[in-house]
Amino acid sequence: MQTRQLPGGVTIPVLGLGTWRMGESARQRTTEVAALRAAIAMGYRLFDTAEMYGEGGAETALGEALAAALRAGDVRREDVFVVSKVYPHNASRKGTVAALDRSRARLQLDRIDLYLLHWRGQYPLRDTCEAMHALQEAGRIGLWGVSNFDTDDLVELQFVQEDLGLTGGRLGCATNQVYYSLTTRGPEFDLLPWQRARAIPLMAYSPIDQGALASQPALLALAQARGVTAAQMALAWVLAQDGVVAIPKAVRETHLRENLAAMQLVLTAEEMAALQRSFPPPRRKTSLAML
Repeated sequence: MQTRQLPGGVTIPVLGLGTWRMGESARQRTTEVAALRAAIAMGYRLFDTAEMYGEGGAETALGEALAAALRAGDVRREDVFVVSKVYPHNASRKGTVAALDRSRARLQLDRIDLYLLHWRGQYPLRDTCEAMHALQEAGRIGLWGVSNFDTDDLVELQFVQEDLGLTGGRLGCATNQVYYSLTTRGPEFDLLPWQRARAIPLMAYSPIDQGALASQPALLALAQARGVTAAQMALAWVLAQDGVVAIPKAVRETHLRENLAAMQLVLTAEEMAALQRSFPPPRRKTSLAML
């Protein structure tokens, strides 16, 4: 499994499994837990979730799958990297701590490896940063970061971190999770370069546009010539970007296996040039896309 390095020297897989839209229906729980167990068996080791997803339902499903896999000896806890997120309306100094404890209980974990502020809300960044640091010191999270932050948000966050002494190594923001795909290349204008310059990986959610790119004509033509799917071609492009980690969501075993196989797909210079023509990079600053 290829990896990226987070600040502090922690490495994570370049490809993980997202759980957005899981946990929304009790009738789907068995299917979702089975899919997560299958993903673990296939070799997935990075899992992304949030208290927002199914109002805790996705965390519960992931927790059940991980607990079963750990009991069965299918995986060791130290080999799994779990990411979750706090709602902005819970991200006060005390609220962040309480939300984290609820997430830990649903995930059946003593520690969450990476805990993110889902997006900016009503509470000052200083309050959330102080809470994240306290959780790190208590050993209840490993690293912390943010999601859906644009460049100006990260600049402000950097000032807050410096004021609090949360810079360098594992103390500062470890990642920023945003919507990034072939059709949503806005982060390339200034956000991704800003993060690269500071060695803060970008975590790309919806890298296949929630499956929409699987039927995109330009991708289909290139994919058919290589004997792969259009979704694999789109995901391989994201994985080829320096400093980027991708967390597509999948439930069907076929899609789980196809996404894993996309890691081994090395795009040629001609294919990259063709994708550049069909999906041109941004020429100006645009608002950060959010789903």
